[in-house]
Amino acid sequence: MAGKSGTVVAVLAGAAIGAAIGILFAPDEGAKTRKKIKEGVGAKKDELADKLHELTETVKGKFGVAKKDLESSLDNLVSNVEHKTEDVISMLEKKLEELKNDSKSKTASAK
Repeated sequence: MAGKSGTVVAVLAGAAIGAAIGILFAPDEGAKTRKKIKEGVGAKKDELADKLHELTETVKGKFGVAKKDLESSLDNLVSNVEHKTEDVISMLEKKLEELKNDSKSKTASAK
């Protein structure tokens, strides 16, 4: 991802520099040349802003999917832990009841 954005920025910067140099060496008067440079910079600025927005949306989309996957995994984990906890509590309650019954029967047989 970082390689793509670096390449895009380098290409856009190269195009802007090339356009500016081409305009500077063109046989036009200063006012027209400055106007062309200003228009060229404005166009490249808009183009760069669009590319940056596109890249930002792509990154947001990828992180959004990863976030949803993580949230889903955590929800499943919590659900499984809650289910297992209920099973363990139920088993412990049964064992406690068995121990109480064993204790009562031993007390009754000792008398």
